[in-house]
Amino acid sequence: MEDTATFERTDPAAPLRQVGALIRGARQGRKLTQAQLAERVGTSQSAINRIEQGSQNISIDLLSRISTALESEIVSFGEQKKNSHLRVQGGRQLHGTIAVRSSKNASVALLCAALMNRGRTTLHGIARIVEVDRIIDVLRSLGVSVVWSPDGQDVEIHVPADLSLESIDEDAGRRTRSVLMFLGPLLGRYDTFALPYAGGCDLGTRTVEPHLIALRPFGLSIEATAGWYQATVAPDVPEELSVVLTERGDTVTENAIMAAAVRDGVTTIRNASPNYMVQDLCFYLELLGITIEGIGSTTLRITGRSVINEDVDYWPSEDPVEAMSLLTAGIVTDSEITVTRVPIEFMEIELATLGEMGLRYTRSPEYAAANGRTRLVDVTVHPSKLHAPIDKIHPMPFPGLNIDNLPFFAVIAACAEGDTLIHDWVYEGRAIHLTDLTRLGANVRLRDPHRIDVSGPTHWSGAEVSCPPALRPAVVILLAMLAAKGTSVLRNVDIIARGYEQLQERLITLGASIETFRD
Repeated sequence: MEDTATFERTDPAAPLRQVGALIRGARQGRKLTQAQLAERVGTSQSAINRIEQGSQNISIDLLSRISTALESEIVSFGEQKKNSHLRVQGGRQLHGTIAVRSSKNASVALLCAALMNRGRTTLHGIARIVEVDRIIDVLRSLGVSVVWSPDGQDVEIHVPADLSLESIDEDAGRRTRSVLMFLGPLLGRYDTFALPYAGGCDLGTRTVEPHLIALRPFGLSIEATAGWYQATVAPDVPEELSVVLTERGDTVTENAIMAAAVRDGVTTIRNASPNYMVQDLCFYLELLGITIEGIGSTTLRITGRSVINEDVDYWPSEDPVEAMSLLTAGIVTDSEITVTRVPIEFMEIELATLGEMGLRYTRSPEYAAANGRTRLVDVTVHPSKLHAPIDKIHPMPFPGLNIDNLPFFAVIAACAEGDTLIHDWVYEGRAIHLTDLTRLGANVRLRDPHRIDVSGPTHWSGAEVSCPPALRPAVVILLAMLAAKGTSVLRNVDIIARGYEQLQERLITLGASIETFRD
Protein backbone atom coordinates (compact mmCIF):
# COMPACT_ATOMS: atom_id res chain seq x y z
CA MET A 1 0.00 0.00 0.00
CA GLU A 2 1.35 3.41 -0.86
CA ASP A 3 0.35 4.96 2.51
CA THR A 4 1.74 2.10 4.63
CA ALA A 5 5.27 1.49 5.92
CA THR A 6 6.82 -1.99 6.15
CA PHE A 7 9.58 -1.85 8.79
CA GLU A 8 13.14 -2.42 7.66
CA ARG A 9 15.50 -4.06 10.15
CA THR A 10 18.91 -2.86 8.88
CA ASP A 11 18.92 0.73 10.18
CA PRO A 12 17.41 1.18 13.69
CA ALA A 13 16.42 4.76 12.89
CA ALA A 14 14.87 3.93 9.51
CA PRO A 15 11.42 2.98 10.83
CA LEU A 16 11.06 6.30 12.67
CA ARG A 17 12.04 8.26 9.56
CA GLN A 18 9.68 6.21 7.38
CA VAL A 19 6.78 6.64 9.78
CA GLY A 20 7.51 10.35 10.12
CA ALA A 21 7.53 10.83 6.36
CA LEU A 22 4.24 8.94 5.99
CA ILE A 23 2.59 10.96 8.75
CA ARG A 24 3.80 14.20 7.15
CA GLY A 25 2.48 13.14 3.74
CA ALA A 26 -0.88 12.01 5.11
CA ARG A 27 -1.22 15.22 7.13
CA GLN A 28 -0.44 17.40 4.14
CA GLY A 29 -2.84 15.34 2.03
CA ARG A 30 -5.56 16.16 4.57
CA LYS A 31 -4.49 19.83 4.42
CA LEU A 32 -3.81 19.95 8.15
CA THR A 33 -1.11 21.92 9.94
CA GLN A 34 1.08 20.26 12.55
CA ALA A 35 -0.80 22.22 15.21
CA GLN A 36 -4.19 20.98 13.96
CA LEU A 37 -3.01 17.36 13.98
CA ALA A 38 -1.61 17.84 17.48
CA GLU A 39 -5.00 19.13 18.66
CA ARG A 40 -6.77 16.09 17.26
CA VAL A 41 -4.55 13.54 18.96
CA GLY A 42 -3.99 15.38 22.24
CA THR A 43 -0.27 16.16 21.98
CA SER A 44 1.88 19.21 21.22
CA GLN A 45 2.84 20.72 17.87
CA SER A 46 6.52 20.30 18.74
CA ALA A 47 5.95 16.58 19.34
CA ILE A 48 4.32 16.20 15.91
CA ASN A 49 7.26 18.05 14.37
CA ARG A 50 9.79 15.71 16.04
CA ILE A 51 7.76 12.65 14.97
CA GLU A 52 7.66 13.82 11.35
CA GLN A 53 11.43 14.40 11.45
CA GLY A 54 11.94 10.85 12.74
CA SER A 55 13.63 12.09 15.90
CA GLN A 56 11.09 10.90 18.49
CA ASN A 57 9.91 7.45 19.50
CA ILE A 58 6.16 6.97 19.10
CA SER A 59 3.93 4.66 21.11
CA ILE A 60 1.45 2.31 19.47
CA ASP A 61 -1.38 4.20 21.17
CA LEU A 62 -0.27 7.58 19.77
CA LEU A 63 0.34 6.04 16.36
CA SER A 64 -3.18 4.61 16.43
CA ARG A 65 -4.64 8.01 17.34
CA ILE A 66 -2.68 9.69 14.55
CA SER A 67 -3.90 7.05 12.09
CA THR A 68 -7.50 7.68 13.18
CA ALA A 69 -7.11 11.46 12.94
CA LEU A 70 -5.62 11.22 9.46
CA GLU A 71 -7.95 8.38 8.43
CA SER A 72 -4.91 6.54 7.10
CA GLU A 73 -3.31 3.26 8.16
CA ILE A 74 0.19 4.64 8.75
CA VAL A 75 2.09 1.49 9.69
CA SER A 76 1.79 -2.10 8.54
CA PHE A 77 3.98 -4.95 9.79
CA GLY A 78 3.24 -7.02 6.72
CA GLU A 79 1.81 -6.64 3.28
CA GLN A 80 -1.84 -6.29 4.26
CA LYS A 81 -3.62 -3.46 5.99
CA LYS A 82 -3.85 -4.09 9.72
CA ASN A 83 -7.35 -4.09 11.17
CA SER A 84 -7.98 -3.36 14.86
CA HIS A 85 -9.27 -6.18 17.06
CA LEU A 86 -9.82 -6.74 20.77
CA ARG A 87 -8.76 -9.80 22.76
CA VAL A 88 -10.80 -10.19 25.96
CA GLN A 89 -10.06 -12.44 28.93
CA GLY A 90 -13.55 -12.65 30.40
CA GLY A 91 -15.30 -14.18 33.35
CA ARG A 92 -13.85 -11.83 35.95
CA GLN A 93 -15.62 -9.33 38.19
CA LEU A 94 -15.08 -5.61 37.78
CA HIS A 95 -14.63 -3.09 40.56
CA GLY A 96 -14.17 0.61 41.15
CA THR A 97 -15.69 3.91 40.02
CA ILE A 98 -16.01 5.41 36.55
CA ALA A 99 -17.49 8.72 35.37
CA VAL A 100 -19.88 9.22 32.45
CA ARG A 101 -18.52 11.55 29.81
CA SER A 102 -20.34 14.13 27.72
CA SER A 103 -22.94 13.20 25.16
CA LYS A 104 -21.80 12.30 21.66
CA ASN A 105 -25.19 13.15 20.17
CA ALA A 106 -25.33 16.51 21.95
CA SER A 107 -21.76 17.33 20.90
CA VAL A 108 -22.57 16.71 17.24
CA ALA A 109 -25.76 18.81 17.39
CA LEU A 110 -23.98 21.68 19.13
CA LEU A 111 -21.20 21.71 16.54
CA CYS A 112 -23.82 22.02 13.81
CA ALA A 113 -25.72 24.70 15.74
CA ALA A 114 -22.54 26.77 16.12
CA LEU A 115 -22.89 27.56 12.39
CA MET A 116 -25.64 30.02 13.36
CA ASN A 117 -23.42 32.12 15.63
CA ARG A 118 -21.10 34.82 14.24
CA GLY A 119 -19.51 35.17 17.68
CA ARG A 120 -17.28 32.76 19.60
CA THR A 121 -18.69 29.40 20.69
CA THR A 122 -16.63 27.39 23.17
CA LEU A 123 -17.84 23.87 23.92
CA HIS A 124 -16.29 22.39 27.05
CA GLY A 125 -15.65 18.70 27.68
CA ILE A 126 -16.80 17.74 24.21
CA ALA A 127 -16.66 14.08 23.19
CA ARG A 128 -13.40 13.15 21.38
CA ILE A 129 -14.83 10.55 19.01
CA VAL A 130 -14.70 9.81 15.29
CA GLU A 131 -18.18 11.21 14.66
CA VAL A 132 -17.17 14.53 16.19
CA ASP A 133 -13.96 14.60 14.14
CA ARG A 134 -15.93 14.06 10.93
CA ILE A 135 -18.28 16.94 11.66
CA ILE A 136 -15.30 19.15 12.52
CA ASP A 137 -13.70 18.14 9.20
CA VAL A 138 -16.84 19.30 7.39
CA LEU A 139 -16.95 22.56 9.36
CA ARG A 140 -13.30 23.32 8.62
CA SER A 141 -13.81 22.60 4.93
CA LEU A 142 -16.50 25.32 4.96
CA GLY A 143 -13.99 27.81 6.35
CA VAL A 144 -15.02 27.55 10.01
CA SER A 145 -12.20 27.91 12.55
CA VAL A 146 -12.36 24.99 14.98
CA VAL A 147 -9.51 24.90 17.51
CA TRP A 148 -9.01 22.37 20.31
CA SER A 149 -7.64 23.52 23.65
CA PRO A 150 -4.11 22.30 24.56
CA ASP A 151 -5.57 19.62 26.84
CA GLY A 152 -7.91 18.37 24.12
CA GLN A 153 -11.01 18.89 26.27
CA ASP A 154 -12.59 22.04 24.81
CA VAL A 155 -13.16 23.34 21.31
CA GLU A 156 -13.47 26.97 20.20
CA ILE A 157 -15.46 27.77 17.08
CA HIS A 158 -15.50 30.93 14.94
CA VAL A 159 -17.78 31.05 11.90
CA PRO A 160 -16.91 33.43 9.02
CA ALA A 161 -19.44 35.76 7.49
CA ASP A 162 -19.38 33.73 4.28
CA LEU A 163 -18.99 29.97 4.23
CA SER A 164 -17.11 28.17 1.43
CA LEU A 165 -19.97 25.86 0.54
CA GLU A 166 -18.30 24.77 -2.69
CA SER A 167 -15.35 23.40 -0.67
CA ILE A 168 -17.36 21.08 1.59
CA ASP A 169 -15.50 17.89 2.56
CA GLU A 170 -17.60 15.42 0.58
CA ASP A 171 -15.83 12.32 1.94
CA ALA A 172 -16.31 13.24 5.61
CA GLY A 173 -19.91 14.26 4.97
CA ARG A 174 -20.80 10.96 3.35
CA ARG A 175 -19.52 8.99 6.34
CA THR A 176 -21.73 10.66 8.94
CA ARG A 177 -25.50 10.90 9.00
CA SER A 178 -25.11 13.96 11.22
CA VAL A 179 -24.35 16.09 8.17
CA LEU A 180 -28.15 16.24 7.74
CA MET A 181 -28.21 18.61 10.71
CA PHE A 182 -26.55 21.28 8.58
CA LEU A 183 -29.89 21.72 6.78
CA GLY A 184 -31.52 23.74 9.57
CA PRO A 185 -28.68 26.25 10.14
CA LEU A 186 -27.89 26.69 6.43
CA LEU A 187 -31.43 27.37 5.25
CA GLY A 188 -31.38 30.51 7.37
CA ARG A 189 -28.30 31.83 5.56
CA TYR A 190 -28.52 30.69 1.93
CA ASP A 191 -31.12 30.47 -0.82
CA THR A 192 -29.40 27.47 -2.39
CA PHE A 193 -26.80 25.00 -1.15
CA ALA A 194 -25.79 21.34 -1.50
CA LEU A 195 -24.91 18.60 1.01
CA PRO A 196 -23.51 15.12 0.28
CA TYR A 197 -25.67 12.08 0.91
CA ALA A 198 -25.50 11.14 4.58
CA GLY A 199 -24.01 7.89 5.88
CA GLY A 200 -23.90 6.27 9.35
CA CYS A 201 -24.50 2.85 10.88
CA ASP A 202 -25.95 -0.07 8.96
CA LEU A 203 -29.39 -0.07 10.59
CA GLY A 204 -31.60 -0.66 7.61
CA THR A 205 -33.49 2.03 5.72
CA ARG A 206 -33.32 5.37 7.51
CA THR A 207 -35.13 7.82 5.25
CA VAL A 208 -34.40 11.53 5.25
CA GLU A 209 -38.05 12.23 4.49
CA PRO A 210 -38.95 13.14 8.12
CA HIS A 211 -36.28 15.87 7.96
CA LEU A 212 -37.71 17.21 4.72
CA ILE A 213 -41.26 17.18 6.10
CA ALA A 214 -40.06 19.10 9.14
CA LEU A 215 -38.21 21.73 7.08
CA ARG A 216 -40.64 22.31 4.21
CA PRO A 217 -42.68 24.83 6.25
CA PHE A 218 -39.46 26.88 6.47
CA GLY A 219 -39.30 27.03 2.67
CA LEU A 220 -36.85 24.18 2.08
CA SER A 221 -37.15 21.92 -0.94
CA ILE A 222 -34.65 19.16 -1.78
CA GLU A 223 -33.76 17.49 -5.06
CA ALA A 224 -31.49 14.45 -4.86
CA THR A 225 -29.03 14.32 -7.77
CA ALA A 226 -25.79 12.36 -8.27
CA GLY A 227 -25.10 11.73 -4.61
CA TRP A 228 -26.01 15.22 -3.40
CA TYR A 229 -28.95 16.92 -1.72
CA GLN A 230 -29.58 20.08 -3.74
CA ALA A 231 -31.42 22.49 -1.45
CA THR A 232 -33.50 25.50 -2.44
CA VAL A 233 -35.06 27.87 0.12
CA ALA A 234 -38.20 29.87 -0.70
CA PRO A 235 -38.22 33.47 0.65
CA ASP A 236 -41.92 33.87 1.47
CA VAL A 237 -42.16 32.14 4.85
CA PRO A 238 -44.76 33.67 7.21
CA GLU A 239 -43.55 35.30 10.43
CA GLU A 240 -45.81 33.05 12.52
CA LEU A 241 -45.20 29.41 11.70
CA SER A 242 -46.64 26.15 13.00
CA VAL A 243 -44.81 22.88 12.33
CA VAL A 244 -46.10 19.40 13.15
CA LEU A 245 -43.47 16.67 13.05
CA THR A 246 -44.72 13.36 11.65
CA GLU A 247 -41.86 11.57 13.42
CA ARG A 248 -40.74 12.46 16.94
CA GLY A 249 -37.11 11.90 16.04
CA ASP A 250 -34.21 13.52 17.85
CA THR A 251 -32.27 14.81 14.85
CA VAL A 252 -35.48 15.76 13.04
CA THR A 253 -36.51 17.87 16.04
CA GLU A 254 -33.04 19.43 16.24
CA ASN A 255 -33.16 20.40 12.57
CA ALA A 256 -36.55 22.05 13.02
CA ILE A 257 -35.38 23.88 16.15
CA MET A 258 -32.31 25.25 14.37
CA ALA A 259 -34.36 26.34 11.38
CA ALA A 260 -36.72 28.15 13.77
CA ALA A 261 -33.89 29.72 15.75
CA VAL A 262 -32.17 31.29 12.77
CA ARG A 263 -35.21 33.17 11.44
CA ASP A 264 -36.96 36.32 12.61
CA GLY A 265 -40.36 35.18 13.75
CA VAL A 266 -42.14 32.78 16.06
CA THR A 267 -42.33 29.05 15.35
CA THR A 268 -44.41 26.48 17.21
CA ILE A 269 -43.15 22.91 16.85
CA ARG A 270 -45.49 20.10 17.89
CA ASN A 271 -44.66 16.44 18.46
CA ALA A 272 -41.08 17.50 19.22
CA SER A 273 -38.64 15.11 20.86
CA PRO A 274 -37.73 16.27 24.39
CA ASN A 275 -34.73 13.92 24.58
CA TYR A 276 -31.38 14.77 26.17
CA MET A 277 -29.55 16.02 23.07
CA VAL A 278 -32.54 18.20 22.12
CA GLN A 279 -32.54 19.80 25.56
CA ASP A 280 -28.78 20.44 25.32
CA LEU A 281 -29.34 22.20 21.99
CA CYS A 282 -32.11 24.34 23.49
CA PHE A 283 -29.96 25.32 26.48
CA TYR A 284 -27.18 26.43 24.11
CA LEU A 285 -29.58 28.40 21.89
CA GLU A 286 -30.91 30.24 24.92
CA LEU A 287 -27.38 31.51 25.51
CA LEU A 288 -27.48 32.88 21.95
CA GLY A 289 -30.54 34.94 22.81
CA ILE A 290 -33.14 32.58 21.35
CA THR A 291 -36.34 32.39 23.39
CA ILE A 292 -37.61 28.81 23.73
CA GLU A 293 -40.72 27.92 25.67
CA GLY A 294 -41.58 24.33 26.56
CA ILE A 295 -38.11 22.78 26.86
CA GLY A 296 -38.54 19.17 27.95
CA SER A 297 -42.03 18.92 26.46
CA THR A 298 -43.36 17.91 23.04
CA THR A 299 -44.48 21.45 22.14
CA LEU A 300 -41.88 24.16 21.65
CA ARG A 301 -42.47 27.85 20.93
CA ILE A 302 -39.33 29.47 19.54
CA THR A 303 -38.66 33.14 18.89
CA GLY A 304 -35.70 33.26 16.55
CA ARG A 305 -33.09 35.77 15.39
CA SER A 306 -31.72 36.02 11.85
CA VAL A 307 -28.52 37.66 13.12
CA ILE A 308 -26.77 36.01 16.06
CA ASN A 309 -23.43 37.33 17.30
CA GLU A 310 -22.72 36.15 20.83
CA ASP A 311 -19.65 34.93 22.70
CA VAL A 312 -20.79 31.90 24.69
CA ASP A 313 -19.44 28.95 26.68
CA TYR A 314 -21.42 25.75 27.01
CA TRP A 315 -20.87 22.40 28.72
CA PRO A 316 -22.74 19.48 27.04
CA SER A 317 -24.49 17.20 29.51
CA GLU A 318 -23.47 13.64 30.25
CA ASP A 319 -24.41 10.78 27.93
CA PRO A 320 -27.19 8.44 29.15
CA VAL A 321 -26.24 5.82 26.55
CA GLU A 322 -22.67 5.70 27.81
CA ALA A 323 -24.09 5.50 31.34
CA MET A 324 -26.17 2.48 30.30
CA SER A 325 -23.12 0.89 28.66
CA LEU A 326 -21.04 1.21 31.83
CA LEU A 327 -23.84 0.00 34.10
CA THR A 328 -24.32 -3.00 31.81
CA ALA A 329 -20.63 -3.88 32.14
CA GLY A 330 -21.14 -4.17 35.89
CA ILE A 331 -24.44 -6.05 35.62
CA VAL A 332 -23.35 -8.78 33.20
CA THR A 333 -20.09 -9.45 35.09
CA ASP A 334 -22.01 -9.72 38.40
CA SER A 335 -19.89 -6.90 39.80
CA GLU A 336 -20.21 -3.97 42.16
CA ILE A 337 -19.15 -0.79 40.39
CA THR A 338 -20.14 2.86 40.76
CA VAL A 339 -20.97 4.94 37.70
CA THR A 340 -20.85 8.65 38.49
CA ARG A 341 -22.45 11.60 36.69
CA VAL A 342 -25.45 9.63 35.40
CA PRO A 343 -28.10 11.97 33.84
CA ILE A 344 -30.96 10.52 35.85
CA GLU A 345 -33.81 12.24 34.01
CA PHE A 346 -32.88 10.18 30.95
CA MET A 347 -32.21 6.91 32.79
CA GLU A 348 -35.22 6.55 35.10
CA ILE A 349 -37.16 4.10 32.90
CA GLU A 350 -34.05 1.99 32.30
CA LEU A 351 -33.32 1.78 36.04
CA ALA A 352 -36.97 1.05 36.85
CA THR A 353 -36.98 -1.79 34.29
CA LEU A 354 -33.75 -3.18 35.72
CA GLY A 355 -35.25 -2.96 39.20
CA GLU A 356 -38.21 -5.03 38.01
CA MET A 357 -35.71 -7.61 36.77
CA GLY A 358 -34.20 -7.90 40.23
CA LEU A 359 -31.19 -5.62 39.92
CA ARG A 360 -30.01 -4.23 43.24
CA TYR A 361 -28.62 -0.73 42.93
CA THR A 362 -28.21 2.40 45.01
CA ARG A 363 -28.13 6.01 43.88
CA SER A 364 -26.76 9.19 45.39
CA PRO A 365 -28.66 12.45 45.94
CA GLU A 366 -29.00 14.57 42.82
CA TYR A 367 -26.51 17.27 41.85
CA ALA A 368 -26.20 19.64 38.90
CA ALA A 369 -24.17 19.08 35.76
CA ALA A 370 -21.66 21.70 34.58
CA ASN A 371 -24.35 23.24 32.36
CA GLY A 372 -26.39 23.98 35.49
CA ARG A 373 -29.49 22.37 34.01
CA THR A 374 -29.06 18.57 33.81
CA ARG A 375 -29.67 16.50 36.98
CA LEU A 376 -26.97 13.95 37.79
CA VAL A 377 -26.64 11.07 40.27
CA ASP A 378 -24.08 8.38 41.04
CA VAL A 379 -25.39 4.82 40.62
CA THR A 380 -23.82 1.74 42.24
CA VAL A 381 -24.89 -1.67 40.89
CA HIS A 382 -24.56 -4.71 43.14
CA PRO A 383 -24.33 -8.41 42.22
CA SER A 384 -27.93 -9.56 41.71
CA LYS A 385 -30.01 -12.58 40.71
CA LEU A 386 -31.92 -11.36 37.68
CA HIS A 387 -35.19 -12.62 36.25
CA ALA A 388 -37.01 -11.86 33.02
CA PRO A 389 -39.53 -8.99 33.09
CA ILE A 390 -43.24 -9.79 32.94
CA ASP A 391 -43.77 -7.62 29.85
CA LYS A 392 -41.66 -7.17 26.72
CA ILE A 393 -38.92 -4.56 26.65
CA HIS A 394 -39.33 -1.92 23.97
CA PRO A 395 -38.24 1.67 23.41
CA MET A 396 -40.41 4.77 23.36
CA PRO A 397 -39.72 8.44 22.69
CA PHE A 398 -38.52 10.26 25.79
CA PRO A 399 -39.48 9.92 28.61
CA GLY A 400 -39.67 6.25 27.59
CA LEU A 401 -36.80 3.79 27.37
CA ASN A 402 -34.13 5.21 25.04
CA ILE A 403 -33.94 3.49 21.64
CA ASP A 404 -30.12 3.49 21.86
CA ASN A 405 -30.25 1.79 25.27
CA LEU A 406 -32.48 -1.04 24.09
CA PRO A 407 -29.67 -3.32 22.76
CA PHE A 408 -28.06 -3.48 26.21
CA PHE A 409 -31.14 -5.22 27.52
CA ALA A 410 -30.41 -8.14 25.18
CA VAL A 411 -27.18 -9.04 26.98
CA ILE A 412 -28.75 -8.28 30.38
CA ALA A 413 -31.77 -10.49 29.57
CA ALA A 414 -29.35 -13.26 28.59
CA CYS A 415 -28.07 -13.14 32.20
CA ALA A 416 -31.59 -13.34 33.66
CA GLU A 417 -33.72 -16.38 34.50
CA GLY A 418 -36.60 -16.83 32.06
CA ASP A 419 -37.69 -15.60 28.63
CA THR A 420 -37.59 -11.98 27.48
CA LEU A 421 -39.08 -10.48 24.32
CA ILE A 422 -37.20 -7.43 23.04
CA HIS A 423 -39.00 -5.37 20.41
CA ASP A 424 -36.90 -2.90 18.41
CA TRP A 425 -39.68 -1.30 16.38
CA VAL A 426 -37.56 1.61 15.12
CA TYR A 427 -34.79 -0.15 13.16
CA GLU A 428 -35.63 -3.09 10.95
CA GLY A 429 -32.01 -4.24 10.70
CA ARG A 430 -30.55 -3.89 14.17
CA ALA A 431 -32.12 -6.84 16.00
CA ILE A 432 -30.41 -9.37 13.76
CA HIS A 433 -26.98 -8.15 14.91
CA LEU A 434 -27.89 -9.08 18.50
CA THR A 435 -28.16 -12.74 17.48
CA ASP A 436 -24.34 -12.73 17.43
CA LEU A 437 -24.65 -13.24 21.19
CA THR A 438 -25.34 -16.90 20.40
CA ARG A 439 -21.67 -17.24 19.45
CA LEU A 440 -20.87 -16.64 23.12
CA GLY A 441 -23.43 -19.12 24.42
CA ALA A 442 -26.59 -17.01 24.67
CA ASN A 443 -29.99 -18.29 23.56
CA VAL A 444 -31.21 -15.52 21.25
CA ARG A 445 -33.83 -16.23 18.57
CA LEU A 446 -34.87 -13.82 15.86
CA ARG A 447 -38.66 -13.64 15.46
CA ASP A 448 -38.60 -11.06 12.66
CA PRO A 449 -36.49 -8.00 11.70
CA HIS A 450 -37.75 -6.15 14.78
CA ARG A 451 -38.05 -8.75 17.57
CA ILE A 452 -35.84 -11.22 19.39
CA ASP A 453 -36.52 -13.77 22.14
CA VAL A 454 -33.82 -14.13 24.79
CA SER A 455 -33.74 -17.07 27.23
CA GLY A 456 -31.44 -17.21 30.23
CA PRO A 457 -29.44 -17.51 32.28
CA THR A 458 -26.52 -17.96 29.92
CA HIS A 459 -23.40 -19.97 30.60
CA TRP A 460 -21.13 -17.63 28.70
CA SER A 461 -18.08 -19.00 26.90
CA GLY A 462 -15.39 -17.25 24.89
CA ALA A 463 -15.53 -17.10 21.12
CA GLU A 464 -14.31 -15.13 18.11
CA VAL A 465 -16.89 -12.73 16.64
CA SER A 466 -16.73 -10.18 13.85
CA CYS A 467 -17.89 -6.76 15.01
CA PRO A 468 -21.44 -5.97 13.83
CA PRO A 469 -21.68 -2.95 11.48
CA ALA A 470 -23.83 -1.06 14.02
CA LEU A 471 -22.49 0.83 17.01
CA ARG A 472 -24.63 -0.32 19.95
CA PRO A 473 -24.76 -4.04 19.00
CA ALA A 474 -20.98 -3.92 18.64
CA VAL A 475 -20.60 -2.67 22.21
CA VAL A 476 -23.13 -5.26 23.42
CA ILE A 477 -20.95 -8.06 22.02
CA LEU A 478 -17.90 -6.56 23.74
CA LEU A 479 -19.73 -6.42 27.08
CA ALA A 480 -20.87 -10.03 26.70
CA MET A 481 -17.25 -11.00 26.18
CA LEU A 482 -16.45 -9.50 29.60
CA ALA A 483 -18.89 -12.04 31.08
CA ALA A 484 -17.69 -15.00 28.99
CA LYS A 485 -15.13 -17.29 30.60
CA GLY A 486 -11.96 -17.79 28.63
CA THR A 487 -10.59 -15.84 25.70
CA SER A 488 -12.77 -13.98 23.21
CA VAL A 489 -11.77 -11.99 20.15
CA LEU A 490 -13.85 -9.15 18.68
CA ARG A 491 -12.63 -8.37 15.19
CA ASN A 492 -12.72 -5.09 13.24
CA VAL A 493 -13.77 -2.83 16.11
CA ASP A 494 -13.23 0.59 14.52
CA ILE A 495 -16.97 1.32 14.56
CA ILE A 496 -16.89 1.52 18.38
CA ALA A 497 -14.74 4.67 18.14
CA ARG A 498 -17.62 6.38 16.32
CA GLY A 499 -19.56 6.73 19.55
CA TYR A 500 -17.21 5.97 22.45
CA GLU A 501 -14.03 7.63 23.62
CA GLN A 502 -11.40 5.07 24.66
CA LEU A 503 -14.04 2.60 25.85
CA GLN A 504 -11.74 -0.40 26.18
CA GLU A 505 -9.11 1.62 28.07
CA ARG A 506 -11.75 2.84 30.51
CA LEU A 507 -13.10 -0.67 31.05
CA ILE A 508 -9.56 -1.75 31.85
CA THR A 509 -9.50 0.76 34.74
CA LEU A 510 -12.39 -1.27 36.22
CA GLY A 511 -10.37 -4.48 36.04
CA ALA A 512 -11.33 -5.75 32.59
CA SER A 513 -8.66 -7.62 30.63
CA ILE A 514 -8.82 -6.23 27.09
CA GLU A 515 -5.92 -6.15 24.65
CA THR A 516 -5.89 -4.28 21.34
CA PHE A 517 -4.05 -6.01 18.51
CA ARG A 518 -3.77 -5.98 14.74
CA ASP A 519 -3.24 -8.72 12.19
